[in-house]
Amino acid sequence: MQVLKVVAEGVTTSFRYPHFMLGIHPTFELPPPATIYGHICSTLGEWVSPEGVEFAYHFTHEGAFDDVEHVHVVATSTGNLPGTKTPKVLEGAINPFKRRMLFKPKLVLYINKPQWESAFKSPYYPVVLGRSQDLFSYTSIEVIELEKRSQAYFEHTLAPYGMLLRMGKGYATLMPRYIDYANNREPTFSRYIALTRRIDSTDFIKYDSEPKDANFLIDPTSPKIGGAHMGLWFHSFIGEYNDTPSMA
Repeated sequence: MQVLKVVAEGVTTSFRYPHFMLGIHPTFELPPPATIYGHICSTLGEWVSPEGVEFAYHFTHEGAFDDVEHVHVVATSTGNLPGTKTPKVLEGAINPFKRRMLFKPKLVLYINKPQWESAFKSPYYPVVLGRSQDLFSYTSIEVIELEKRSQAYFEHTLAPYGMLLRMGKGYATLMPRYIDYANNREPTFSRYIALTRRIDSTDFIKYDSEPKDANFLIDPTSPKIGGAHMGLWFHSFIGEYNDTPSMA
């Protein structure tokens, strides 16, 4: 399987919880799929159809900290300024809040569209991940051939929620999967497993009904640890997604 492998690095980033607005904005530890979709579209310079697009990633950072931001709320009063049609504007309130930030983030992104290589080498818009001010740089862009192996390790990535009962690591999280900008920004949410620690495929819980020759997609250019390369779970933005934990 040929894929586009892109390495992006920045100084800070933050992936805000969409339903949390009380005094502090926490961050997801891993970028949601909807963030990846927006990043891809920004690079290509258009809202590309998500149909058939799949991605996997490896995301790390060197620590987290709290920053202080301000929201400026400006209200307009009734009536206009004397002798004009300019509406009166009341002085706005300044509301400070804390935002959780990730320091020195690094994203290794795999996309099943190797034909986009030239677009990523000359991105249409400034490269960002998370907020518009979180600038990134592409430090490596290449097309690689993934391979199948009977053993792999997984770390710092999103796992399908169906793997919940088969892994002893990671935690469940609800993330925005896709935001439909053609339909008034209607969001779609799905459940995933945030895997922030390494797990080897040999540690997965196995069942008698499972195929004995199960293989994993691996990146042959990734570091080899314990005799295995890093495995990849590919996700889509739309279409069917089984988020039922599987016991077989």
